[in-house]
Amino acid sequence: MAHPGPREASPLHQQEAVQLMLRFAERTGLTSESPQQRYLWTDSFAVCNFLGMARTSGDARTLQLALDLVERVHRTLGRHRPDDTRRGWISGLAEREGAAHPTRGGLRIGKPLPERRAGEPLEEQQEWDRDGQYFHYLTKWMHALDQVARATRQPSFNLWARELAQVAFRAFTYPAPGSGLRMVWKMSIDLSRPLVASMGQHDPLDGAISAAQLQATRSSLPDGHEGPDLDDVVRGFASMLPGGHWATADPLGLGGLLLDASRVQQLLGRAPLLTRGLLHTLLTAALEGLPHYLAEGELRLPASRRLAFRELGLSLGLHAVERMALALQAAPRAPWVDGETEALVQTLGRLAPLGRDIESFWLLPEHRESPTWAAHRDINEVMLASSLMPEGCLVLAGA
Repeated sequence: MAHPGPREASPLHQQEAVQLMLRFAERTGLTSESPQQRYLWTDSFAVCNFLGMARTSGDARTLQLALDLVERVHRTLGRHRPDDTRRGWISGLAEREGAAHPTRGGLRIGKPLPERRAGEPLEEQQEWDRDGQYFHYLTKWMHALDQVARATRQPSFNLWARELAQVAFRAFTYPAPGSGLRMVWKMSIDLSRPLVASMGQHDPLDGAISAAQLQATRSSLPDGHEGPDLDDVVRGFASMLPGGHWATADPLGLGGLLLDASRVQQLLGRAPLLTRGLLHTLLTAALEGLPHYLAEGELRLPASRRLAFRELGLSLGLHAVERMALALQAAPRAPWVDGETEALVQTLGRLAPLGRDIESFWLLPEHRESPTWAAHRDINEVMLASSLMPEGCLVLAGA
């Protein structure tokens, strides 16, 4: 089966992605009277997808869907749960100020169960379904807001992203005696206490790159001087990077490494942290982990034993590799390219068709009838749309 090239999605894939996103919008209450079903990870990618649709079609209605979704997320996940005794913005700000600064208290995950109460013992399986705040979800929302800022040239979205980065850094990091800063993985809704104290493998990396991206965008926007400067935040996250081990056999983690590499490549030279050395590190880690993932044989399992959104995260990351491989052919030679980078991208590029195979598997209707697809329908469909039409997630407007 011939695969479409990386320059743009095929018309059939674009059409499928658009239909997936329109169904998602209706099902989750964005374009219908259905109850709001907001979940921060899914909505982060959905915002980027709507931006990509607008960029591809020029249809202002899809841009408006992105803007409307930002508003719904802030009004839902920036406020306490309906079943909570607390009311209002989780930042504690008064109504008008909270609306003007909806991310100053962070954003809830959107899990179905209330967060674990103080003193209540941890039950690991149930914790997956409990609300709170995840740092790696917050960085995804920072990216989504920043993409809106870049697409619209409206600095308020970048301001909200920087305010979110600032509060997340303060809440999720802590000084560990003898080892500098460390991070927690999950915090309570009000950011007052850790719910899961272990550190996510890529959280410092995502934090450093995201904060550097927001700073770069800030300097390019009119009136971008308002709000927090993130230099200290960037340095704080960067202090946790030396000695870090980033290689993973997890498909979603691998995709995240490649998405981070794509951001570094596009922003190279605009922030001191974002160097070719960091780009080499990310590509090397992904290249180290991919063979281990493939050796596990997950992609040979039936649909009922696979989690689509995790695989599609890898597929999206492999689209980033395709874009980098294409850029290698451009003349004059791109400033981010050196011998080592070229070799890494070319080697990873030989694995890039794997992403198309993942898409093809999940495009088959019979595979989307499995219980594992239905149990995670929203996130699966949004991630499939992201992979089919990746420009909204991957391409930094103006980069």
